[in-house]
Amino acid sequence: MKQSLQLRIGQSLTMTPQLQQAIKLLQMSTLDLEQEINRALEENPLLELEQELDEPTIPTEQTNADENIDRLEVAVETEWSDTDYFDINRPVTSRTMGDEDSDRIENRTAIETSLTEHLLWQLNLLPLTDRDQWIARVLVDSINADGFLEADLSELQNALIDELPELEVDEIECVLHRIQRLDPIGVGSRSVQECLLVQLHNLKQLGADVSVAIQLVEQHLDLLGKRDKAGLRRALGCNDATLEMAITVIRSLDPKPGSAMTASQADYVIPDLVVRRTDAGWLVELNPDALPRVAINHTYQQLIKSGDKSETNEYLKNHLQEARWFIKSLKSRAETLLKVGSCIVEAQIDFFEHGPTAMKPMVLADIAEKVDMHESTISRVTTQKYIHTPRGTLELKYFFSSHVGTDGGGEASSTAIREHIKALVATENPKKPLSDQKLSVLLSEKGFQVARRTVAKYREMLGIAGSSERKQVF
Repeated sequence: MKQSLQLRIGQSLTMTPQLQQAIKLLQMSTLDLEQEINRALEENPLLELEQELDEPTIPTEQTNADENIDRLEVAVETEWSDTDYFDINRPVTSRTMGDEDSDRIENRTAIETSLTEHLLWQLNLLPLTDRDQWIARVLVDSINADGFLEADLSELQNALIDELPELEVDEIECVLHRIQRLDPIGVGSRSVQECLLVQLHNLKQLGADVSVAIQLVEQHLDLLGKRDKAGLRRALGCNDATLEMAITVIRSLDPKPGSAMTASQADYVIPDLVVRRTDAGWLVELNPDALPRVAINHTYQQLIKSGDKSETNEYLKNHLQEARWFIKSLKSRAETLLKVGSCIVEAQIDFFEHGPTAMKPMVLADIAEKVDMHESTISRVTTQKYIHTPRGTLELKYFFSSHVGTDGGGEASSTAIREHIKALVATENPKKPLSDQKLSVLLSEKGFQVARRTVAKYREMLGIAGSSERKQVF
């Protein structure tokens, strides 16, 4: 076979480093992007944060009496000017928190005490011997977040036998009983039954008549779990009023006493977009407080000399180019996010006007066609991106859903169907809960063609138990 050279003309997509960076920033969440910006600020001396914010300017709005007042306004810049800084224009109503506001009581984060710390603090107040204090601390370390003792007493005996000679299980159990009467009552129990009994005996010591409730928990907890009212009445030999009183007392107890003391840090979602209603309609804008302002350090920029081939000058030039590409990628991300968000709001106006039951079916391809982008780009933009609305802070993915047929030949959003199911379950008779088949019938009466299996799937997605589990006989 003879070898030869040939010239061919073709087109191919080249993933340049700049394009890779733009795609990487586009798919990042606000938290990840903030970390990426901080990393870039540390590595690139040509980048800096803009500390002094320009005074916001009030945009001039052109009004037209013939235009519909309910039109959608979107704050999208059609062109990005070739500037050396990245800034999200702050809305007029936005106010930056100053130093004088940073220490206000509503801006402080509460320091929560863990269950272990709470129990150890109480143990220090008890008149325990050094031996009992040692046992108590080991027991506290074996209590999980719900307040239950995870370790077996015999295992703890074997673990402590070297430090505490002649240690018996009864001695450990005696210390455990003292822990179970600390706050919260019942902590350190080995089962739900023991936890409830500890709390009931504590009520008895306070003078409450809980003898029937104690008998119920000790001997007939299985019947209580089955909600067998008739079987409980026969087993306890009491009337309905006494049984109802005992059940009411048991319901007032805490089956997980440690859960209320579990230290947790609240996770806050920073929305990327904000939508609000104005006199001219719904306005979509970038959240000005979501990201810091990034700019070119003009001091270093002025040190760059044209034609200078020195190592320092080349270093500054390379970092200047990287800084400009980084700022350009941030601007491109903001523009794309704002454009996609505005199209989503425009397509789901009924949701903002009337609520989730008015949600329209929408898929990624619908928005991709409107903004002339690929579906994969829309997927990157809407993943882990949030929008603050009058109906709550929602992920952009929330507005996308499959469709369900209606009797009129149209389509309804699966999100709207789930909201109807939630509303029907919320208003049902707890003694006669609605079955999946009944929910399907009720939805068909509203014009939605939903099969029983689909109702069951949506019900499970909402975390709603089946009709048999929702039934309340007491």
